[in-house]
Amino acid sequence: MKLFPAIDLKDGNCVRLYKGKMDQVTVFNDDPSDQAQQFEKAGCEWLHLVDLNGAFAGRPVNADAVVAILDKVNIPVQLGGGIRDLETIRAWFDKGISRVILGTIALRDPSIVMAAAKEFPNKVAVGIDARNGMVAVEGWAETSDMSAIELGRKFEDAGVCSIIYTDIDRDGTMEGLNVKSTIELANALSIPVIASGGVASLDDLKILKAAADTATGVIEGAISGRALYDGSLDIGQALSFLKGNLSC
Repeated sequence: MKLFPAIDLKDGNCVRLYKGKMDQVTVFNDDPSDQAQQFEKAGCEWLHLVDLNGAFAGRPVNADAVVAILDKVNIPVQLGGGIRDLETIRAWFDKGISRVILGTIALRDPSIVMAAAKEFPNKVAVGIDARNGMVAVEGWAETSDMSAIELGRKFEDAGVCSIIYTDIDRDGTMEGLNVKSTIELANALSIPVIASGGVASLDDLKILKAAADTATGVIEGAISGRALYDGSLDIGQALSFLKGNLSC
């Protein structure tokens, strides 16, 4: 399993929101590229970026910050937020993004996801953000009438490399992952799932890994943000545990 440290971008800063609310924001670093370098130096093998402004605007907004990060690190970067068409997807790959995350457009127009996954094999992920099990879009401002599992099943055999599942009501709260819903989604799909929302400590990763070891679906890893910034999750211990070098 992999650890994906999260860098959420708002107004050019590295921030964390509480339950996805744009008016409940904490700035952790005003230089996102510096934060990205810190994660790389700590041993992280991936970065998870989200253009929060872009998610609401429906187009890239924090592109300068993303490009600055790409210029400073050598590890692969996955990016979501404001990516709604093939032109934008192609542009991000040209800039050096390793994996795009498609969220709102996955619900609004699944054909774009399928076309992107065909054009860029193993480089397109679907972001499924859910509130009480139902998919939320437009920067989490709107909740749909489709369940996370229903949406995930639309992309079976489409070439999507992973599903990033976020429980919105846990995101930024450090209340622990919604392991039950994450495992249910993974078991319902053949696509690997990345867990997100609520990681508070190493114990949460232990619970997730224990559940994943007995699941029929695949858990690729977990995303963590606030816990890494607050220090409640030691990045070295987390990486060692997920690589199997640290026992429970």
